[in-house]
Amino acid sequence: MGEDSGGTRFERGMKMAEILIVEDEYSINELIRRNLNLTGHHCTQAFDGRTAVELLENGKYDLLVLDIMLPELDGYQVLERASKTPAIFLTAKSGLTDKLKGLAMGADDYLTKPFQMLELAARVEALLRRTRKSETEFTLGSVKCDFDRHQVYLNGAAVECTPKEYELLEVLIRNRNIALSRERLLDMVWGYDFDGGTRTVDVHIQRLRHKLHLEEAIRTVYKLGYRLEV
Repeated sequence: MGEDSGGTRFERGMKMAEILIVEDEYSINELIRRNLNLTGHHCTQAFDGRTAVELLENGKYDLLVLDIMLPELDGYQVLERASKTPAIFLTAKSGLTDKLKGLAMGADDYLTKPFQMLELAARVEALLRRTRKSETEFTLGSVKCDFDRHQVYLNGAAVECTPKEYELLEVLIRNRNIALSRERLLDMVWGYDFDGGTRTVDVHIQRLRHKLHLEEAIRTVYKLGYRLEV
């Protein structure tokens, strides 16, 4: 039977990462849930293929982490009913034929057991970044960011942001719920050849917090950098 995990519940309108984990081994399913919850995602668990299909029919998920060998219905049958939900196959079936079949059926990635949790988490984040590029806007409380117009609104009114303030905000949004170091933010927004120090990042973060009332959402990660928490 499917089970909703604990963790942070996001507003559906934010298009955040709701992840469905379909794995019949409880210990592996729970390990994945706990680790993805720690990175800020909300996970729903299913332990057989039929339950997974029912969850997919009654809910919307941003990503599917899916075993192939499952009770009731196998992973291939689940993927056929996944309505183009991005999917990562996680399975002990390591043969090339199995991998090609999974990818041909529409899986976006394929990871074989045994696996490193850090690798799975990295692949999850990479896939989410690719799928989120199609977003045209993002809303967090009273703040809305229009990616096409490069415009930010607070309570419906346009807010003047410098180009770097906007770029920094978009980077935080695209990588929401992920802790980014000051050095990484500096590279992503200002570029590798920028001569200024990481203090530049701190100054721009403070401006965004003040302008958009995001003091609670843009969190300082101790001895590392920042995270947009939604």
